[in-house]
Amino acid sequence: MIQSSHDILQVAMNKYELTLVLDGKSGAAKKKKVVETLEKTLKIFKGAIAESKEWGVKELAYKLGKSETGLYLYFELELDPKSVKALNDKLRVDPDLIRYLLIRKDN
Repeated sequence: MIQSSHDILQVAMNKYELTLVLDGKSGAAKKKKVVETLEKTLKIFKGAIAESKEWGVKELAYKLGKSETGLYLYFELELDPKSVKALNDKLRVDPDLIRYLLIRKDN
């Protein structure tokens, strides 16, 4: 059986979970900006958002900078493993995020 290049590309993609935490006082505009930036970045890295959820504003266990609450955004991503480090670096320097967590899901 011959595999098409599309099938081969799908095999190379891994599934990841990404949780972003913005300041709890962030408005809808800042949330929209962060999501749009993530979508553009994933497009550059040939990745995609499979699912996204907003977990809402939650009280933080301890104060992070000036933030006592955080707005949690959850994403399930499909991404080439070679692009993970670049995405991680991009998230690390994003001034709108107070925390993030990117982990690989078991397939």
